[in-house]
Amino acid sequence: MKRLFHILTLAAFVMLAKPAQAQLIEGPRGYEDFKIGVAGYTYRSYDIDQTLAFLKSMEVHYMSVKDWWLPLDSTKEQMDAFKVKCREYDVEPYILGPIYMRSEAEVDRAFAYAERYGSDVFIGVPNYELTDYVIKKVKDTGIKVAIHTHGPDGAPFPNIQKVAEIYKDPSLGIGCCMDLGHSVRMGEDIVKDIKKYKAWIYDIHIKDESEASKAGKTWEMGRGVMDFRPIMKVLRQIKYKGVVSLEFEKNGNNPHPGVAESIGYLRGVADATK
Repeated sequence: MKRLFHILTLAAFVMLAKPAQAQLIEGPRGYEDFKIGVAGYTYRSYDIDQTLAFLKSMEVHYMSVKDWWLPLDSTKEQMDAFKVKCREYDVEPYILGPIYMRSEAEVDRAFAYAERYGSDVFIGVPNYELTDYVIKKVKDTGIKVAIHTHGPDGAPFPNIQKVAEIYKDPSLGIGCCMDLGHSVRMGEDIVKDIKKYKAWIYDIHIKDESEASKAGKTWEMGRGVMDFRPIMKVLRQIKYKGVVSLEFEKNGNNPHPGVAESIGYLRGVADATK
């Protein structure tokens, strides 16, 4: 009898107890503070249709455009059709490049390409001796240049400091597409550089690295050596409004699993640092 009483008492307690509340997210997600995209170089082994399908599967809405999908001699009609195709997948092809410029003729071609596209900025890598000519083209066309940084591998403009050294004044309209993976391979303080050079930053390429040296290679985000938490915090602090694009250089023939993992990690870090 006593055992039956205990059973009935427990049953009554369970029936009267309030159900447990699930832990649900309230308010906007942290990653909504950022425009998260993918750099076109990531899908260099794929045509544009498959690339856009990959982006749609991850709900990524921004992509930089490489010239193997849209050649530098493309007509305006071809460019317009390309943009329509991208938007059918809910992807904004927001910037062109990187475009390498090794002569004045190549500078002219790059600016004409961006002008036909209707862009007010493109990612470029001009040789140092073209500095004055690039400044003139920006002034004449109103089209800005975001110079891509390439780390310690010997290409022009290893870091954002070199962009500032060569062009001196961010009001000229020549800024930086800052590649944070290459920054860590240079052994630099990324947070400090973002604060100091915020006026120069037009675009960001983000990736993890296997080590903080020239030998470092692209790795899935969260598996490498980089701490992305302070980076997300400082981008909020400077009120960065541009795109943060994953540039995944690993597994060129099959990058998508690593891309999806990295995009998920990036969103998670953005949420966790809100």
